[in-house]
Amino acid sequence: MGLLDNTTQRAYYQGDDYGNYQFTSLEDIINNFIISYIGENKIIPKARRTDVAFHAQRAMQELSFDTFKSFKSQEIELPPSLTMILPHDYVNYTRVLWTDSSGIKHPIYPTKHTQNPFKIKQDSDQNYDFTIDGDVLVPNSDFSSALDSINDWNKSSGVGNSSDTVGVVNEQLEFSHNVELMQSVYSSRHHAVWQEVDVNGVETMTITADGLSSASGTEKDVGTIRIGLSTLVNFDQTWSAQTGIVGYDPNRTNPNLNNHSLNGTTDIYNLLTLNNDPSYIEFNSGNATLTSGTVTEIDVSNETTVYLLITSDGGHTGVNGAAGTNAIDTITITFDDFVENLQSGGESTTWANYKSSKDDNKDATAYNYDTDIYDLNIGQRYGLEPSHAQTNGSYFIDNLRGLIHFSSNMSGKTVVLDYISDSLGTDEEMQVHKFAEEAMYKSIAYAILSTSISGQPLVPRFKKEKFAAIRQAKLRLSNIKLDEIVQVMRGKSKWIKH
Repeated sequence: MGLLDNTTQRAYYQGDDYGNYQFTSLEDIINNFIISYIGENKIIPKARRTDVAFHAQRAMQELSFDTFKSFKSQEIELPPSLTMILPHDYVNYTRVLWTDSSGIKHPIYPTKHTQNPFKIKQDSDQNYDFTIDGDVLVPNSDFSSALDSINDWNKSSGVGNSSDTVGVVNEQLEFSHNVELMQSVYSSRHHAVWQEVDVNGVETMTITADGLSSASGTEKDVGTIRIGLSTLVNFDQTWSAQTGIVGYDPNRTNPNLNNHSLNGTTDIYNLLTLNNDPSYIEFNSGNATLTSGTVTEIDVSNETTVYLLITSDGGHTGVNGAAGTNAIDTITITFDDFVENLQSGGESTTWANYKSSKDDNKDATAYNYDTDIYDLNIGQRYGLEPSHAQTNGSYFIDNLRGLIHFSSNMSGKTVVLDYISDSLGTDEEMQVHKFAEEAMYKSIAYAILSTSISGQPLVPRFKKEKFAAIRQAKLRLSNIKLDEIVQVMRGKSKWIKH
């Protein structure tokens, strides 16, 4: 029965699986091997299918590295970061290039004269710094980006039908309060913004922030905004005069309900400083100007997690109360904790200088091989490497971070990466070219026999057959065509007689 008897030419040419006949799936390789090599009176009397599958995958990996043709590639438009992420099934690269507007390939050569090292964090005296920055504990503490409930800040959801807004405006947190009729009383809602903080191993914390309290007016008191630490945020509120606060739900913003919002109270900040002062800063001056405040040495030695909590009260007392805005800015967290390992000082200076180097650099002493200054320095460029004496650009691969870093003159270009995979990433790519099918069988047989006590006498034979089959597969897959060799040699002005 022919392999194509169940496939019509119409189905092939109207489909999208072109050229697949040249490959055999790994599943078929395993099935064929079990039928041909395993059984009574055969080379391998007994073997489990799982063993065959394991050795088949290992053989496919090894052949993928230096025998199979590599035809995997990815193309991107290089972003301003001048980096390209290594493919998820990347093992090694074959070449890196960029293509111009005509689709012509320009090879890019690797450089070994730079890298992206780990930059060690140092203090002002250049000593190694083992302290932890506050922004490590509290992401987006400067409100440089919008509130993100997944990565940093949460905000209360109970805004009702009011036109109140809570969010980042001009890199500061603003609470806009308006008058609202709630339970037959005109007032403003009390809002909250909070973030969970890991304080495991921290003894004390100090908070410094700038706060803005809205001014008083007709039927409106001054606005009040607070920032501090709490352990009561659990979204299940219980309150009584006898027991105080057992739970606290910051999503409740209506101050007039029986089970009302606690965002306007100070009891929710239940931690104390070492001097037994409350664990919050309060801004209620009503001068509508950012002023600074600090609460020092809040005791968190008995806690593993706390909440950095910001609450805001608009101060409205009647129907005619004007709108008001409270704000918080420039939160700084300091504490007395240290880490045991070296910390990163951010982007390395080496990489920053490499990617910022411009093609018009005229520093004659700089080893900047992406410029044409070597034309101006006759006799001064001893040791110039020909691979760098070109304008196509350069790159280096940072295997630790999984990135390819490119020189500055590559920005915005279309970059192509041709790379090698182990062919085991997905089921669809687990296939073997028919030129290498015999090499797969011999590799599997040799691997199974070499790990079997009873198969040791046959190991030397199959070792030779394995290498012979792989050598033959390499020759077949090299795809050497005499006419193409002749044409190449003619281009090199060689006399070819054939």
